[in-house]
Amino acid sequence: MMPMIDKNVILFYKGNNYKSYSFMGAHFRREKGRSGTRFTVWAPNAKEVRVVGDFNNWKSDDRYRLNKIFGKDLWSRFIPGINKEYIYKYQIIDKYNKSILKCDPYARYSQKRPDNASKIVRQKIFRWEDAKWISRRKKTNVYKTPINIYEVHLGSWRKNKSGEFLNYKDISLQLSKYLKSMNYNYVEVMPIMEHPLDDSWGYQVTGYYSITSRYGSIEDFKYFVDTLHKEGIGVILDWVPGHFCKDEHGLYKFDGTSTYEYKDEKQSENKGWGAGNFDLGKPEVRSFLISNALYWLREFHIDGLRVDAVANTLYLDYDKGPGEWTANENGDNKNLQAVEFYRQLNAALFNEFPNLIMIAEESTAWPLITAPAYVGGLGFNFKWNMGWMNDVLKYINMSPEEKKYNHKLLTFSMMYNYSENFILPISHDEVVHGKGSLVNKMWGDYCNKFAGLRVFITYMYTHPGKKVIFMGSEFGQFSEWKNSEQLDWELIDRFPMHKATLNFFKNINKIYIHEKSLWEFDYDKRGFNWIDADNSNQSILIFMRKCSQKENVLIIICNFTSKSYSDYDIGVPYLGEYKEIFNTDREEFGGSGVINKDILYSKNKKYHNQKFCLSIKIPPMAAVIIKPKKIYFQIAQHNVI
Repeated sequence: MMPMIDKNVILFYKGNNYKSYSFMGAHFRREKGRSGTRFTVWAPNAKEVRVVGDFNNWKSDDRYRLNKIFGKDLWSRFIPGINKEYIYKYQIIDKYNKSILKCDPYARYSQKRPDNASKIVRQKIFRWEDAKWISRRKKTNVYKTPINIYEVHLGSWRKNKSGEFLNYKDISLQLSKYLKSMNYNYVEVMPIMEHPLDDSWGYQVTGYYSITSRYGSIEDFKYFVDTLHKEGIGVILDWVPGHFCKDEHGLYKFDGTSTYEYKDEKQSENKGWGAGNFDLGKPEVRSFLISNALYWLREFHIDGLRVDAVANTLYLDYDKGPGEWTANENGDNKNLQAVEFYRQLNAALFNEFPNLIMIAEESTAWPLITAPAYVGGLGFNFKWNMGWMNDVLKYINMSPEEKKYNHKLLTFSMMYNYSENFILPISHDEVVHGKGSLVNKMWGDYCNKFAGLRVFITYMYTHPGKKVIFMGSEFGQFSEWKNSEQLDWELIDRFPMHKATLNFFKNINKIYIHEKSLWEFDYDKRGFNWIDADNSNQSILIFMRKCSQKENVLIIICNFTSKSYSDYDIGVPYLGEYKEIFNTDREEFGGSGVINKDILYSKNKKYHNQKFCLSIKIPPMAAVIIKPKKIYFQIAQHNVI
């Protein structure tokens, strides 16, 4: 064995090998003048390990028996003659002499379900054409830029005419054009690591290094990313380091014992999910997972990761009852090993990719998720704002009378907004399992539901924080998301309201992307001011969004009831001329057409704790965005934002 491998092994056992996939798994090579494949696998408690595959008719044969290396837990052997892209598994003989067949944890590719063998793949040259995007990414301050994310499940976004999955290439060509036309600048792809069951949506993984063969090859997915990048669209992957699939061929009880999962049976599983929990304290598991995250970033030019179910790993008692969990050394419920794992993970990733997007899906009030490790944080740079999401989804379903008494559900988020770097999510989890589609969550009849959707989305897009919206919401799909079927695209051509809703989303996305005040100071208190947060009786919110240029201030008015107002006074910061730049009640969006056509002139009158006042029309169940057209400088110079 070469000395270089010695160093790799040492780092692997310390949990510090961030490129373990370079020597683990199956690799074509030449050794001692012969071509073949070297197989290397971690199986610490196995008695024997063999390779079986279509190269030996799947027969157990000592000629394909691996050897323990360095007297440790790794098994390895170079087998000459295996120089084609064969399928294979490891035959593990456990300490009880039971034989089990396992896929390679480091396999780069796998058979298409329902088959599940690993496949040896030859590294192919892919000519990337996204240099312009990568160069721009390196210069981007992700905190002071618009991030408008479209969450997509590749298997159900669109299908072919036969109702089958599209290839990564075909999806990329359609999706990139669609996202660009709709003014989204990022796509979040639900897990595309190999998984056995379509209905798991990719969250029950068996092959962490295997791009799922459902939609094509490794090169096909590289083409997918490359195509999106060339259209100016970033790619974020869902990544699942907390739990894994328990199917027999996967990681669970890999060598007949708790290998990748915790030895403590109380911690080794999430029984509600039917999943095994990674032991994040094991150095070998850390090498596996951190290398995996970097594999997707390095090999596929991925721009960020959305890390699934962080809370499941941070709490020892997550989804467990009394007596079902084991306290830590301090006697409490914090998973100290998970804390250190996330700090190590984020440090390693940001060291190599400083402008990376790392999003934590964390559903509790765990502090400092997006703070660096040196101040006690976990080192992510963004966190989903689940509190905001839960509050507003309750509110939008209420009748006008109920809304009066629950106004704080809209405003409470600003009490903690600057405690983390938040992203506002409306994800797939909110439109399945009887929860109803987004438009169907809205109060009222047909027209009120669509009007409610428009005012809610405008409130979301003008509220501080980056954005995530799940596919289908942008044209008001009425049915819940069905992972086995494509979206109800036919609604757009059949019903004018759905077409109008699509147009609304296209335009609010454009406003969001182009108005600096909606994102430059997302995480800076200078970027937001309430004008009127307390009008619960009328269910109206008025606030300002600001940036480094005072003339770009935006005034947002959200009316969450069906009552309109013809001459409504609002406080504004400057004396001057104002113009309505967006109104959800436009007829082209499906509204009633109550808009502010003319230039609006502010009055030298204090109102809403502002120095000046403006009278506007407020349409029913709608949002209006006002922007200064001309500021009268001789007065405004004393009123700098």
